[in-house]
Amino acid sequence: MEIVALGISHKTAPVEVREKYSYADGAVPASLERMLQLEGVDEALIISTCNRVEIYACASDEPHRVLRRVREQVEEEKGAFENPDHFYEHAHPQSVRHLFKVASGLDSMVLGETEILGQIKQSYQLALEKGFTGKALNKTFQTAFNVAKKIRTETNIQRGSVSVASVAVELAQKIFESLDQQRVMVIGAGDTSEKTARALQSRGAKSIMVSNRSFDRAKELASELDGRAIHFDDWPAEFNNIDIVISSTAAPHYLITRSKLEPMLNQRGNRPLLLIDIAVPRDIEPEVNFLDDVYVYNVDDLQAIADEYLRLRREDLTQCDAIIADKAAGLVFNRPPKTPPDGDLSFEGGTS
Repeated sequence: MEIVALGISHKTAPVEVREKYSYADGAVPASLERMLQLEGVDEALIISTCNRVEIYACASDEPHRVLRRVREQVEEEKGAFENPDHFYEHAHPQSVRHLFKVASGLDSMVLGETEILGQIKQSYQLALEKGFTGKALNKTFQTAFNVAKKIRTETNIQRGSVSVASVAVELAQKIFESLDQQRVMVIGAGDTSEKTARALQSRGAKSIMVSNRSFDRAKELASELDGRAIHFDDWPAEFNNIDIVISSTAAPHYLITRSKLEPMLNQRGNRPLLLIDIAVPRDIEPEVNFLDDVYVYNVDDLQAIADEYLRLRREDLTQCDAIIADKAAGLVFNRPPKTPPDGDLSFEGGTS
């Protein structure tokens, strides 16, 4: 019995490729239901974020066979892999070590970011509640959470600006120098958008508008930020009054297109407009970047800032790697006999 993983991330593929393989929250249960029908797949879990899509499975057959079957299902659901090198596959123990690194923010665009841990916990909770996980994945993910906590408390890897949201705000501050006079709109009121809005406020932004499909959620977040809620269908009318847009929704298509935005620019004069797209699939059509005085940055464009954080924190990686190696070594799965008693799965070592 082994844990296997199939994934694609910001390290292996650009956003225009990753977005093709992302999973909307509502689509995950059906996909996992199908996956559990595959031969040799006893448990399964999907993590889908702006920077990665990863599938973890408990394999009772040869790992390479199970990975092939999982890969074939993904190709059926999302389309054939245009470039197999965009994807990575791990069998035990590499799969477990990889998960520990991801949960600890060590594989993130921004080294040490903490947002990924919450996203993994949400993915795990969904799979757990639906019965898609069992003893193996439960033990593995609970240990991963323990590793992330240990790294957070025993190393300095997570000090400073350690999230995609905070890096996006730094980009805005570098372009405008000061955010005190800049008017900001956040499209989407999910976790990433909320963190971005709060980061903007902490850097001095005084005027924040929030637009979300659920107007009640937009009002709730805007109230907490002393801002203003905008009905989702009304946000284009506000473009004359804003300087920065940070968009992070789960829309399956572009929200801001060149044809929609271009007519609005005539009323803005030559005022610059900064659009930061941290959604996957993307919210902003790439062609928007060709418009005068409009600057578009997607999640991959934040990499340069993230690389600087990596340089500053590299000295902490050795200590983190030692923690991960120790925990991974203690997580051992015994292969059950061909007919396990009561379908039970035994474990050795590794307490979290």
